[in-house]
Amino acid sequence: MRARLTTVVADEIVSRRNVQVTDFHRLQQYLKSSLMKDAPSIGPGRIIRRKKDGSLEYLRDDLTIEEPLEIRIDEKTIATTMRTPGHDEELATGFLLSEAVIRDSVRIQKFSRPEDARNRENIITIHLPARAKIKLTRAQRFGTISSSCGLCGKESIDSIRQNFPAIRSISLRIDINALLALPSLLREQQSDFARTGGIHAAGIFDLNGKALIVREDIGRHNAVDKVIGRAFLDGKLPLDRHVLLVSGRASFEIMQKALAAGIAIVASVSAPSALAMEFARDSNQTLIGFLRPPSFNIYSHVERMVLD
Repeated sequence: MRARLTTVVADEIVSRRNVQVTDFHRLQQYLKSSLMKDAPSIGPGRIIRRKKDGSLEYLRDDLTIEEPLEIRIDEKTIATTMRTPGHDEELATGFLLSEAVIRDSVRIQKFSRPEDARNRENIITIHLPARAKIKLTRAQRFGTISSSCGLCGKESIDSIRQNFPAIRSISLRIDINALLALPSLLREQQSDFARTGGIHAAGIFDLNGKALIVREDIGRHNAVDKVIGRAFLDGKLPLDRHVLLVSGRASFEIMQKALAAGIAIVASVSAPSALAMEFARDSNQTLIGFLRPPSFNIYSHVERMVLD
């Protein structure tokens, strides 16, 4: 059977044999949820779905929004990143912290958006005190950054190591049961993932499994920026007695961002990269991968795990 589809959406579709019709909103408007942050993060998409029994249905699907965010310090554009709208202040703060542009000692005066810009919702400006000293180097990731890219524009991993000293050895251990509970605790707060199935999450937890901050974004690096940015703005850094859990793989850059926030234990539900493992070992960070209860892998600094 061949079906010819038009670009005009009718009130009713006359089906042939096995085509079922599901009603959906006709207007292309962003969906507002009760958990919406400061901007919509989910938009509608119209699809044809083929089901297991071979029948077809025409319906609406929820999709994660991806839009650019231009990050500025005063009038200077620092970077443009592709992100899911929402918590833009946290994202910008976490990005600048992880790029060593600002430090924990810096206090942000305010955030603003340009009044006259047509795309003002996709521009965020950070205003720092006049006496604040910011560090801009060629090794930092400026320019346009995709939501999934890693070390875009970085010239030297050695320069990153110089900006962030290794974690200090402290008395810090997590129990196996507390660790195994983290993935389900993270999923409970992934409201956007439950609707779209296409968004990453990062969560900061204490050693007993209590969630401090959980954020979602189409980019896993952005999700980490949002949680450490929130911690920065709340004056909670360093997070030296907490665990970072990410819903995707553990890359070198995620380990770097965790180190910028002073996080000693990083866990991911997927695989780490070889460079992430090497960086974790050098930076005195415990790295756990494939955290899929009841199993997981430990790649570095096992001394922070209570294994008996």
